[in-house]
Amino acid sequence: MAARVSGIEKSATFAIFDKVRALRTQGVRILDLGGGEPDFDTPRHIAGEAAAALAGGFTHYTPSRGTPELLEAISKKLADDNGIQAGAADGIIVTPSAKHALHISLLSVLDPGDEVIVPTPSWVSYAAMAQLAGARPVFAELPADGGFRLTREVLEAHVTDRTKAVLVNSPNNPTGHVLTEAEARDVTAFAAAHDLFVVSDEIYEKIRYDGARHISPASLPDGAGRTLTVNGFSKGYAMTGWRLGYVAGPAEIIGEVLKVQQHTVGCAGSFVQRGAVAALTGPQDAVAAMAAEYAERRSLLVDAMNALPGVVCTPPDGAFYAFADIRGTGFERSADFAEWLLTAAGVAVTPGTAFGPGGEGHIRLSFATSREVLAEAADRMAAALAARP
Repeated sequence: MAARVSGIEKSATFAIFDKVRALRTQGVRILDLGGGEPDFDTPRHIAGEAAAALAGGFTHYTPSRGTPELLEAISKKLADDNGIQAGAADGIIVTPSAKHALHISLLSVLDPGDEVIVPTPSWVSYAAMAQLAGARPVFAELPADGGFRLTREVLEAHVTDRTKAVLVNSPNNPTGHVLTEAEARDVTAFAAAHDLFVVSDEIYEKIRYDGARHISPASLPDGAGRTLTVNGFSKGYAMTGWRLGYVAGPAEIIGEVLKVQQHTVGCAGSFVQRGAVAALTGPQDAVAAMAAEYAERRSLLVDAMNALPGVVCTPPDGAFYAFADIRGTGFERSADFAEWLLTAAGVAVTPGTAFGPGGEGHIRLSFATSREVLAEAADRMAAALAARP
């Protein structure tokens, strides 16, 4: 096998999903707090538009960049919501998932031997994507006791003459931290000082709490000419199975990324793009309702985790994950805790080590599930910890 493949690990989150599925096929009732998928159905007006397009024969290739209608809708969304100027004709590419948008972005800006700074804890696929591009991910660990805040000093400590880009994610998976304006300015000023690309993953943008503001690095003066902004429809619109995302940036950079799109997938699905137009241009009530429900679930889960002996859980600013510190439980390794929890309580969580340096001693719990499941999971965890010798 190619070294670029054999040298990377399988996705830790998919590994947990596979284990949960295997136990369920054996008749074991597992409460899954390990996944990252909204439990809501896609809003009906979105699904209806895609269904109508499918029934009407809109099933052929689209332009590689995306349909003109969706590109215009994304361009307007970026300008109105994010302060990003991205031309519909030359500054955006619609992709089959935000994950693919990230992948082709990194393939386009990273050469073999380049380095990309990845603040951690971070999503499991960032490092693997960099490695598949032949580059080296450089982990910049953000301390939990500092609230996982990103500073210019942390970035400067990891830059070398091989550094080509910095990859940021806000709201963050797994910590839930939302970049402040000061942090975003630090990122873009650092990138400008060292002439680096910024790749900004903003897939959880719609899910924020307590008035947290979303700041796109591309909206800042130092970031506008060097940032690739990645977003999509999976999380905010409950459209995970649709596999639809996009990347936006300066026309000269997007023109190069387009080559990778054309030689990998060609274009995103046709009728799903019709649904995405409805998502962006139609009523946003469902998006707000889902975010409000996540907020209620966040409170339930965070309170329950903090009631467990040896567990400390800070409320996340965004996304739908709690990143709980379990070092006081007596477990030295989060993987051991997660394995024990699955066996002793029938509750699936993701060990913090899956998210790189800074993740050890923590577990990620998804609250993208019902309040009833969260309450039962909390009861099971409390009982298992109480019964542990």
